[in-house]
Amino acid sequence: MTTTIIAAVASDRGIGRGGDLAFHISADLRRFKALTTGHTVIMGRNTFESLPKGALPNRRNIVITRDPSLTFPGAETATSVEAAIAMALSAGETEAFIIGGAQIYACSLPMADRLEITAIDSPAPGADVFFPEIVPAQWRLTGETSPETDEKSGVEYYTFRLFPPFYTDFGKNITIGKDVFINSGCHFQDQGGIEIGDGTLIGHNV
Repeated sequence: MTTTIIAAVASDRGIGRGGDLAFHISADLRRFKALTTGHTVIMGRNTFESLPKGALPNRRNIVITRDPSLTFPGAETATSVEAAIAMALSAGETEAFIIGGAQIYACSLPMADRLEITAIDSPAPGADVFFPEIVPAQWRLTGETSPETDEKSGVEYYTFRLFPPFYTDFGKNITIGKDVFINSGCHFQDQGGIEIGDGTLIGHNV
């Protein structure tokens, strides 16, 4: 089974603001649906509660929560990312998608087989959720699209795909871009956020 992290990330590393996505890019939301439909999606409680219509249809929804007594309509629960991945694997799943939020992304990076990133060439004003650092030595760029412009917001974006360097797939080495991501691992601050610092975006020079 492949474990894939999928995210849309602004140039200042922002992915969310006030319990919502930092940007709503229609073409990227369609891409997200096309990639994840028919598969398992794994997320944190806040991400699930931010979904406008609840559990994502035609997908197995698994919510990570430390409280096993909690229930979420249309979703199953797991107490850790590892447990959620094991649930998907035991059901014969071929691909499980990690869809957020920041803490779940950070904890999932060491066990991810693939990253599907939409890089947005604009900062996210007021962002309060950030994507963790992608360490260049740990990933290899295998696919990248040409920049496009979202008609509604006017922001430019492109997508790229990363695999670990040992992954048995064709590809090219990661290139270093000018923007910044951060790596927080699973080190949580008292405020409930994650500990962050400077790093370097991997992928297209936007």
